[in-house]
Amino acid sequence: MKVSEAMHAPAEWVSADTPVTEIAARMEMDDIGAVPVGKDDRLIGMITDRDLALRVVGGKKDPAKTVASDVMTPGIVYCRTEESVEDAIHLMDQKKIRRLPVLDEHKRLVGMLSLGDVAHTASRSLAGELAQAISAHHR
Repeated sequence: MKVSEAMHAPAEWVSADTPVTEIAARMEMDDIGAVPVGKDDRLIGMITDRDLALRVVGGKKDPAKTVASDVMTPGIVYCRTEESVEDAIHLMDQKKIRRLPVLDEHKRLVGMLSLGDVAHTASRSLAGELAQAISAHHR
């Protein structure tokens, strides 16, 4: 199965100068836990609910003055629409991440592939192995 068949779409990104208060509101409204961050039409990082909790609240930063680039996780790991779900699962396992932005042939963000998407589309054993592998570092 291809990633395009398993991902959820659409997906949007925020600019690096987006206030974290706006990002948190978007996460709540869309019931999501991660948002890609872009600058100059390129993805440059991800900001997660964990980033907001640990780097904004835990870091005692003023949410009204903090922007995405201040607290995002830099760098981006992604997959392509035409890749197999199995390849994406191996990447998630290797990088110990739960969500992958999905890019099309024009390098445009078209969706996200999450652990939940994998659980709904991959075999039960493969989805279980991925969940166990990703969670292993929390022991």
